[in-house]
Order: sequence, then structure tokens, then C-alpha cells
Amino acid sequence: VQVVESGGGLVQAGGSLRLSCEVSGEIDSIWSMAWHRLAPGKQRELVAAINKDSSTTEYSDPVKGRFTISRDNTKNTMYLEMNSLKVEDTAVYFCSVASLYWMAVSGKARYWGEGTQVTVSA
Repeated sequence: VQVVESGGGLVQAGGSLRLSCEVSGEIDSIWSMAWHRLAPGKQRELVAAINKDSSTTEYSDPVKGRFTISRDNTKNTMYLEMNSLKVEDTAVYFCSVASLYWMAVSGKARYWGEGTQVTVSA
């Protein structure tokens, strides 16, 4: 299974970015997925998670109301729409794929991408 993130980059505060996460390989079932981020000097934290059929989503408090997670199972792709970006959103964003929702949320997913850098300038 391969997990590949894309869409990161440099943006000014107040701007927007859309991250994508494409999953390929021998996936025999639809999985729960999540975005986590790792900023310099900080621990990795959950950004958002989504279950298999998109009926359940959750967001960390710092991004609620600004970020939107979604997925297209026909394309094996998950998205993270990030609006009103702040300097403190600067981090490497990782996509993860887990067989159970709680595993995706807790960071115990089996499959992870290599991350995409998001840098927000003042």
C-alpha cells in the first residue's frame, strides 16, 4: 500500500491550500483516514479524521471552522481544505490509513505517507 500526499506549499497568512492524499496498492477494503501534522519543536497532533463512508469526521480545536476533511472513495483519495491559514499551521502534514477509525484518530494507523510541507508566512 502506498500513501502519497500532495498540495503543500508556501502561502501567506489568511490564504488557503488544499492537500490531497492518494492511496494505492492492494487495499481490500475501504479504510478510515486521518491527517496529522508535525511542527518543529512540537509533538505530532491530529488535524482531522474521517471514517470509511464520510459519516463521521472530527477536527482538532485549532483547526475547527477553518479546515474541512473529505474523501472520494472512487478515487481512493482524501482531501484537506485549509482556509484562513495561520502562521501556527506551519508543519509537515501526514496522511494515514487505518482499518479502524479509532486507530486513524489516535495515530496508530498502519500506513503513513511521507508528508507534505505547509508553510504559512506572516
